[in-house]
Amino acid sequence: MKRIAPLGLRTRLIAAFLLVAAISAVTTAALTYQQARTAVLKQSQDTAVSTLRDQIETQPLDLPLTQAQLQRIVTELGKRGKPNPWNVFGEYGTLRASSTSAPTSTVVTEELRRKVAAHPHGAFQRVTDTAGRPYLAVGMPAVWLHNQTREPTGLVLYATMPLATEGKTVDAMVEAAKRGAVPGLAIAVIPALLAARSVLRPVRDMRLAAQHLGLGRLDTRIEVRGSDELAGLARTFNETAGALEQSVAELREAEARARRFASDVSHELRTPLAGMLAVTEVLDEDAEHFDPDTAAALRLVSAETGKLAVLVEDLMEISRFDARAAELNLDDVDIAEAVRKSLERRHWDDERVLTDLPSQVRARLDPRRFDVVLANLVGNALRHGGAPVRVSVRTQPRPDGARLRIEVADSGPGITPEVLPHIFDRFFKADAARTRSAGSGLGLAITLENVRLHGGTLTAANGPAGGALFTLDMPLEAQA
Repeated sequence: MKRIAPLGLRTRLIAAFLLVAAISAVTTAALTYQQARTAVLKQSQDTAVSTLRDQIETQPLDLPLTQAQLQRIVTELGKRGKPNPWNVFGEYGTLRASSTSAPTSTVVTEELRRKVAAHPHGAFQRVTDTAGRPYLAVGMPAVWLHNQTREPTGLVLYATMPLATEGKTVDAMVEAAKRGAVPGLAIAVIPALLAARSVLRPVRDMRLAAQHLGLGRLDTRIEVRGSDELAGLARTFNETAGALEQSVAELREAEARARRFASDVSHELRTPLAGMLAVTEVLDEDAEHFDPDTAAALRLVSAETGKLAVLVEDLMEISRFDARAAELNLDDVDIAEAVRKSLERRHWDDERVLTDLPSQVRARLDPRRFDVVLANLVGNALRHGGAPVRVSVRTQPRPDGARLRIEVADSGPGITPEVLPHIFDRFFKADAARTRSAGSGLGLAITLENVRLHGGTLTAANGPAGGALFTLDMPLEAQA
C-alpha cells in the first residue's frame, strides 16, 4: 500500500488558517441565520396576533350568535389579514364557520385549542400542514369587559397564515451567506499566506542553520527577530551552537595535544629502543652461554623489547593518520604477485594459508601500505582465528569504475556479536582477561586507515561456514 506523503508545514498552516476562517464563517452564518429567522418569524407572529386581537375587539357581538352572524364575522376578519393574507375559522358552541370552503382546518390543532382555553389573551403556534408547508396558527377568544375583568363570550376565532414569504426571506439570507462564504475564504488565503510566511521564515532560517551546523560550520548563528516564541527558540539555538562550538574547540585542542604527545613519545622512544634492540639481539645470541635462569630472562627482555618497538612504530603510524599526514605512493601492482610476496616474506606460504589468486589483475595502489593491510589481516586470522586461512581476490565492475575485492577468512570460531562492532577500535581486546598479546592492539585500526586512504572499505563478519571473514573493497585505480 502506497503511503501518502505528509503535508508540508506551509500547507498545514494555510489549511489550519482556512479551517478556522471556515468555522468562523459557518458559525457566524448559523448564528445570524438563527437570529434573523427568529426575528422575522417573531415580527410576523406579533403582527398577526396584534392584528387579530384588534380586529376581534372592534367586531360588534350580539350574543347569542347565530350561524349567519358567525359566518359574517369570520368573513369580515378574513379580509383583513396582516402581514399576510389569512384564513379565519370561528367556533361558537356547536357552530362552525370559515372564510374558506372548509369549515375547519388541520392547521388548528387540539394543542392550540387547549392553550387558547387556558389563556384569555390568546395563543399561537407554528405548525406544518400535511404537505410540509409552514403555517402560523393564532387562536383568540372573544371577550367582554365586566368590572375590569375579561369574561369569555364563548366565541373563539382562529387565523391561519402561511409563512411562505418569511421562508423565502430566510432562504435568501442563507443563500447570501453561502455566496459570501466562498469569496471570504478566498480572501482569507492572503492573510494565511502572510501568516505562514512570518512563521516559516524563522523555521527556514533555523533549518538552514542546522544544516550548516551539521556540515561543521560551528560559527553559524540565527538573527533574532522580535520577542515571541520563535525568537526565544532562535536565541536558544544560538546559545546551544555557541556552547557546542566551545566544546568542540576544547575537544579538538585536547585531541591535538594527545596526538602530539603520542607522536613526541614515539619519536623520543625510537632512538633508545633502536639501541636496546641491538643490545638484546647480541645478548639473545649469547644467551646459550649463560645459566638457564639468566638465559630465560635475556630472551624475555628481547621479546618484550621487540613488542615495545612494534608498539612505538604503530603509534607513530596512527599518529600520522590522525594528523592527516599519511600519503599514498602509488604504483602499478600485480595483485597476485604482491599477495604471494607478502606471504613468503612472513613464511606463510605453506598449508596454513590457501590462496585463490586470478592472474593478470593489476591495480594502482601503494605497495607498502597494501602489504601492511594484507599482513595484518592474515596475521590476525592466524593468531586469533585458525588455520587454514583462505585469501581470495576478485574484481567487480561498477558504474563508477572497477573495484578490487579481497576476502580473508579463517577457520576459527568466528567473532562474537558483542565484539563485532568494536573489532576495529584501537587497543580493543575481545577477551578482557587477556591483558597481554603478541600484537600492539592497533593492527586492525591501522589496516582500516590504510584501506580508507585508498578510498576503500573494510568490513568484518562471520562467514557462512563459520570463522571470521574480513572483506576489503577498494578501487583498482586509487587516487593520491
